[in-house]
Amino acid sequence: MFTLAEVASLNDIQPTYRILKPWWDVFMDYLAVVMLMVAIFAGTMQLTKDQVVCLPVLQSTVNSKAQPGMSGKADFTTVETTTGQGEDMSMRTVSFGSAPTVTPDIPLSRSASSQSQPTESGQELKKELKDSLGRKTNLDFQQYVFINQMCYHLALPWYSKYFPYLVLIHTIILIVSSNFWFKYPKTCSKIEHFVSILGKCFESPWTTKALSETACEDSEENKQRLTGAQSLPKYVSTSSDEGSPSANTPMITKSGFKFSADKPMIEVPSVTILDKKDGEQAKALFEKVRKFRAHVEDSDLIYKLYVGQTIIKTVKFIFILCYTANFVNTISFEHICNPKVEHLIGYTQFECTHNMAYMLKKLLISYISLICVYGFICLYTLFWLFRIPLKEYSFEKVREESSFSDIPDVKNDFAFLLHMVDQYDQLYSKRFGVFLSEVSENKLREISLNHEWTFEKLRQHVSRNAQDKQELHLFMMSGVPDAVFDLTDLDVLKLELIPEAKIPAKISQMTNLQELHLCHCPAKVEQTAFSFLRDHLRCLHVKFTDVAEIPTWVYLLKNLRELYLIGNLNSENNKMIGLESLRELRHLKILYVKSNLTKIPPNITDVAPHLTKLVILNDGTKLVVLNSLKKMTNVAELELQNCELERIPHAIFSLSNLQELDLKSNSIRTIEEIISFQHLKRLTCLKLWHNKIVNIPSSITHVKNLESLYLSNNKLESLPAAVFSLQKLRCLDVSYNSIALIPAEIGLLQNLQHFYITGNKVDTLPKQLFKCVKLRTLCLGQNCITSIPDKVGQLLQLTHLELKGNCLEYLPATLGQCQLLRKSGLVVEDHLFDTLPSKVKEMLNQDTSIPFANGI
Repeated sequence: MFTLAEVASLNDIQPTYRILKPWWDVFMDYLAVVMLMVAIFAGTMQLTKDQVVCLPVLQSTVNSKAQPGMSGKADFTTVETTTGQGEDMSMRTVSFGSAPTVTPDIPLSRSASSQSQPTESGQELKKELKDSLGRKTNLDFQQYVFINQMCYHLALPWYSKYFPYLVLIHTIILIVSSNFWFKYPKTCSKIEHFVSILGKCFESPWTTKALSETACEDSEENKQRLTGAQSLPKYVSTSSDEGSPSANTPMITKSGFKFSADKPMIEVPSVTILDKKDGEQAKALFEKVRKFRAHVEDSDLIYKLYVGQTIIKTVKFIFILCYTANFVNTISFEHICNPKVEHLIGYTQFECTHNMAYMLKKLLISYISLICVYGFICLYTLFWLFRIPLKEYSFEKVREESSFSDIPDVKNDFAFLLHMVDQYDQLYSKRFGVFLSEVSENKLREISLNHEWTFEKLRQHVSRNAQDKQELHLFMMSGVPDAVFDLTDLDVLKLELIPEAKIPAKISQMTNLQELHLCHCPAKVEQTAFSFLRDHLRCLHVKFTDVAEIPTWVYLLKNLRELYLIGNLNSENNKMIGLESLRELRHLKILYVKSNLTKIPPNITDVAPHLTKLVILNDGTKLVVLNSLKKMTNVAELELQNCELERIPHAIFSLSNLQELDLKSNSIRTIEEIISFQHLKRLTCLKLWHNKIVNIPSSITHVKNLESLYLSNNKLESLPAAVFSLQKLRCLDVSYNSIALIPAEIGLLQNLQHFYITGNKVDTLPKQLFKCVKLRTLCLGQNCITSIPDKVGQLLQLTHLELKGNCLEYLPATLGQCQLLRKSGLVVEDHLFDTLPSKVKEMLNQDTSIPFANGI
């Protein structure tokens, strides 16, 4: 026996897929059940009552049709009597009804007398038969049973015997065909996932509470609601357009931070926030839908399988109808049987009756009727399958009725499943479409984000940067929390890897904000927020992968002072710069570009008249075209780093206001053009470090206003005397070259304050070096120096002395005369420091504040 629990589990299978059962499939399932009941009923009747009753037919030489008027009568009439040869028995033909009856039990003598006296004998026979009520045969009961069984198999048509089983088999095949796509391994897994996800999407709180609240999130509508304006329906109907801003506009037109449509604005934060668990489940659903779509949309196996099984059912219907209709007339009540067992029975022909004939015929007609209805439904299904493109599904109506205008159209099996669901209830696909919308997903992330990042939590992440400004760095978040814009004292805001960042009107509260960082963050701003940034923002850092990621509103910040662009500015053909016009940046002073340029972007000339600092950091790409530099007459600082320059560009010599030039990390070998710098009267700093310079030309003496010269990390072997004729030189850096000797002319640099010669081959220090009494920094590390002269004590302003990496045996005690030098500024091995007198060590270990004050 089956338990109730086992039987109940079978009933749970159908409801799982009921949403994928259109009305015709459901109707065909019921028809199949009725056909199954017909088969079971017919089979039961056959097993219990189906039988054949047979009677032998008496042999006669007279045609039974000689007396057609007697057919159908119940009386007996003697027609003719014959005598068989070699037999002691006579045969008599008797009319019983319409069929002849053979009576082999009449004696031969009686037959002979009947010929001489026919009238008298007929009367006697009639009287005798009437008295005996029939003619006896020589068959016993077992012979009747035997002949009934023989004639059941011989006389009855095969369809009468196997009709219930055929109906059962056909019905099972139709049932299997109708549900095969639910069981086939390569389709059932997709269907199970689809039904599971669809049910969760339908019941998700995001499709009910949050979705209805986000339909009226326009900030202007909130204002109108507070003033009692009756314009709510208008904003509800157009919210889909406002929720997906055009890519051609530099800003968005809605705030995106108020969601309640029926509550006052001040109650929104406490009412509209989803439960954290519901929010996590909704986010998981978005991810499941995205992966399921990618998995299912690339094939049309489910569609082909459903079409195939429908065609099979249609062909099956035609086949059943064709052969079944031919057998309707073969089912009859009366049958003639010739079993060919005369040697056992003594008779050759039997007349049989089939007691189930009428019932089977009615059941067969009923079955044919059901099959016809079933077939017409199959034909309608095929018409539906091929009438519209079921491998394409459009959410156009959903987009029109909802606030999400970005729901994409789907195709292949994904589209087919949605078409099938629409036959059940179109509300399913409408709710399911919400989880295909990126706008919907972003709104959910926004709600969850605001729930997680409260004002107190954000305040804990605010820090002080190197410029002593309050800074907040947000990294890899789904959006910008609303609470950020409540930090009104924030100076610097950094947004990194936030692809869906939106800056609402609330940013106007941040009156101290002057610096904004957008690192791989193409932020969208509202009109009000843009107006605030345009008037207040002073410094903007934008880091991107492609130039198209730079927000278009960046080019409209008219009060911007500093712009830092880091990313690929070249187009695909490497001939065009994708940077848009900078003409609106009327107050831009500093432009920093870190990219892979082959030429100076011509758009930079838009800001050339007021640009004071230009920095171009290449990634090793050779910068060829530099003619645009000539137009930057007001540039005071110019950096061209890692641009594979082989010589100093001639365009630089036209920059009359240039004060600092940095050509770091290029391939410059010779600097003979340095003589042209004599025309740059304001040039005070020249950085040629990290190049391949072999020597310094004597023409450097013409650059008389030079105060800082950086030549580190080159291939210099000597320092020419011309360098020491630069009387205004305060910083000289020749570290990491191959210099073996410090010329005595170095004593001429009376204004020298910083001298770097680390990483060379110097073995002795000239006494003239210590005539540079203004030296504050002296780096002599990683050389071959064996001793430090005692005159080092003359450097009273020395604060940093590097001696580490030499061949020193001791340190001079005169270091104690360097009043501003402390142990933190003395870079030397520990064992050398221990060679100093204890008084000197005590002085070097003193606090820096008091001696520094005395020195000043």
